[in-house]
Amino acid sequence: MFLPYIKVGDWLIITLSTGLVIYLTLTLWTGELADKAVIRSGGKVFREVPLSHDQTIAVPGPLGISIIAIEHRRARIASDPSPRQYCVRQGWLQQAGEIAICLPNQVSVELVGSHKRYDSLNY
Repeated sequence: MFLPYIKVGDWLIITLSTGLVIYLTLTLWTGELADKAVIRSGGKVFREVPLSHDQTIAVPGPLGISIIAIEHRRARIASDPSPRQYCVRQGWLQQAGEIAICLPNQVSVELVGSHKRYDSLNY
């Protein structure tokens, strides 16, 4: 219906705009892969571990032991004594800046990379 009214310049703008959106999505939307995991218990750093070695770590908390699994450069909280299991259901973390927090047991896992990411900055 409106195709006869679209000129060559219009097609050029549409094509360049689409290409720019795809390029920006692929370069800016994806996050950096993490290098290590920072494990906290009770608000203090329990251990910093590299993601290059597959391992299972037992972290003590007020409610009991939380199990953190590291496999294939990913980390997750495999089991936790917290009642609702939100941190366990969060699944695998693999990008820098991702975090899983078990509030009742005061255990968290944060993945960090070479650059610190911020969700927001406060003054």
